[in-house]
Parts: sequence; C-alpha cells; structure tokens
Amino acid sequence: MSRIGFGLVSLAKPKLTSETIKEPQSVYDRGLLFLVFALMCFGWVMVTSASLPVSEKLYNNEYYISIKHAAFIVMSLMALTFVIFFKMEWWQRFNMLLLLVAVVLLIAVLLVGSTVNGSRRWLPLGIFNLQAAEVAKLFFFSFLAGYLVRQHQQLRENVIGFAKPLVVFTVLAILLLMQPDLGTVIVMFVTTVALLFLAGAKIWQFIALIASGLLAVLSLIWLEPYRMRRVTSFIDPWADPFGSGYQLTQSLMAYGRGDWFGLGLGNSIQKLDYLPESHTDFIAAVIAEETGFIGLSIVVILMGYLVFKILKIGRKAMEQSEFYNGFFAYAIGIWIAFQVFVNIGASAGMLPTKGLTLPFISYGGSSLIVFSVAIAVVLRIDYELRFAEQNREAAVGGERHE
Repeated sequence: MSRIGFGLVSLAKPKLTSETIKEPQSVYDRGLLFLVFALMCFGWVMVTSASLPVSEKLYNNEYYISIKHAAFIVMSLMALTFVIFFKMEWWQRFNMLLLLVAVVLLIAVLLVGSTVNGSRRWLPLGIFNLQAAEVAKLFFFSFLAGYLVRQHQQLRENVIGFAKPLVVFTVLAILLLMQPDLGTVIVMFVTTVALLFLAGAKIWQFIALIASGLLAVLSLIWLEPYRMRRVTSFIDPWADPFGSGYQLTQSLMAYGRGDWFGLGLGNSIQKLDYLPESHTDFIAAVIAEETGFIGLSIVVILMGYLVFKILKIGRKAMEQSEFYNGFFAYAIGIWIAFQVFVNIGASAGMLPTKGLTLPFISYGGSSLIVFSVAIAVVLRIDYELRFAEQNREAAVGGERHE
C-alpha cells in the first residue's frame, strides 16, 4: 500500500437522482483564488517599481514593462477562467498527448526559437514569447500523475516500473539542456522524485536515483564553464564583485539595504541599472530592499500558505480515491514550493543562480500564464471533490428519507 493511502478502498457510489444531484454551495476554494490574485497584484506593483529604469532605457517609456505585465495578468486570468471548465477526466485521458505536445514544443524551440542572453528558450508568438519549458513542466507532471495511477503496482514491484518515467524525464532533460536550461531540469527532477516517493517506490531506488541525479548535475556543472563560474561566484561572490560575482553581490546589497522594514516602495537603489534582471529572476531582492525582511517574510508566508492549500486539496483527493487528481495536485504544490525556494535562495546567496521566476510575482508571460493554468487545475480538482462530497451527502439524506 502507498504511504498516502493509494490502497484505500474505493468509496461506494450511491445511486444519484436529479433531485439529489446539486452544485456545491461553495463552488471553488475562494481563499485560494483570492490568494493567487493578491500575489499577482503585488507582483504587478513590484514589477512596476523594479522595471522603471530598464523600461525607460530600452523602450523610452518607464511604464512599458508594467503595462505589458498587466496585460499578462489579464491573459493569465482569462486562461485560468477557460481551463477551469476542463474536467479532470480530460487531463487524465489526454496526458500522453500533452506529453507529446511538450516534446514537440521543446524541439521547436531548438529549431526556430529566439535566443536571449545566450539561451534558446522562447518561441515567438507575436503577442509574447512562449517559454516552452514552462509548458513542458505542467504537461510532464500531468503525464507523471497518469503513469503513477496506471502503473502503480509495477512501480512498487520491479525496477522497470520505476525506470519508465525516468526515461521520459531523461528525454525532456536532454532537450532542456540543449537550450540550455538546467534550472527547469532540476525542478522537474525534484518533483519527480517526490511523486515517486509518495507513490510508494522502494527506498533503495531513491538512494540510487538521488545519487545519480547529484552526479549528473555535478558533471553538467563541471563540463560547462559558465555553470562553474556561477557556482564559484555563489561560494564567494566578493572574490570577483565586478565579474562573475557581480549579480549576486548587487543582490546581497539590496538585501542589506532593506534591513527590517525596507527603504519604501519605489525607493530601491539597486534597480537603478545596478542589479541585472531586477524585475524577473531577482525581483525578490528588490522586494527585500523596498519592503525589508518583514515584507519578504510575508511573501514567503503567503507562498507557503498557497502550497499548503494545494497539498491539502491533493490529500483530500487521495482520501476520496481520486488518485490522478491527488498526484497532479501534489506535483503542482511541490513544483511551486521548490521554485519559490530556488528563486529566493539564489537571490539571497543560499543557492547558485538558476534563472527561475518567482511564481505569480516575477515578470514573464509564460510563467504567469502556465502557473495560472496550474491553479485552474487545482481549483477544478477542489470543485469536483466538493461536488462529489455534497452529492454523496444528498444521496445518503435521500435514502434516510425513504
């Protein structure tokens, strides 16, 4: 049996009539939806503040990036509203096709994608550039949840069942590393390991998998000079503060200036063309500088609460024997939690720079839209759970009346 109740006996499904079936009183988790919207709004404020100098420099309009990010928020909310009507049955039925789409997108990026800062990661779509890696993460997690349901017994009984999803992951990892995008590979690897553990795979398999993963990451770092420079600058950024350690030292200055309560909204000094990527990967440093330790701590607490709510929905799905929904929700929660950890950890000097956005806050259309779609999936899972639970209660009440 799985550690999370994969072997729970399926709940009996009472016969429902048109009189007993009804919509849940609270259709969606309003708290979760409000929390995500609040993070988006705060992100827009911080992106506006952090991007004023670079917008003025690049576009001769200090609000250009702010306006564009506002448009991304609108697009994200539209995507959320649209996807939330997709039944989870649709995601489960087409998870293999979604995986194929992810592979095609990653190949297309290598063939016709645009290059920014030496990385070929974006597909130009006219309105915005789609970062295929963001879509690949969501679709891969959908596939992985489906695989854990289909092959649960094989996963627990032999090595082949454990190795199959790793083969798929390896294919995606190779395509991602050709961009190159090691950060996304690490996020997908950690989430995959966590889901396999939750599904009940054997401990020795994890020891071998984690050891292999660490060896692979260290080898990739050793073979690429720019990755090695990132690691050495992370260990001692002040050894070369105007070279390989420049971005991290500027970020640490932002943290230091922020102190407890910050310099005030809009008063960041590091964003004045000192800190590169201040409105994207290093927006946490600007938040720390303008709102201080207290402000950034509140952001971390809100992110933690968001992840807690998602994992709670996943657990509820597992308890009701909706295993695909449960694994998918777990994957989304772990993904968000780890990406927040890596983003803030990198800007604070706790981890090497990985080029990952801060979910719902950093500037970037692909990240914002894909995370919004992920939240739509979680809201849909929660809706279906509430719907089923309320109908069971109605059915039980109808039987008592009879």
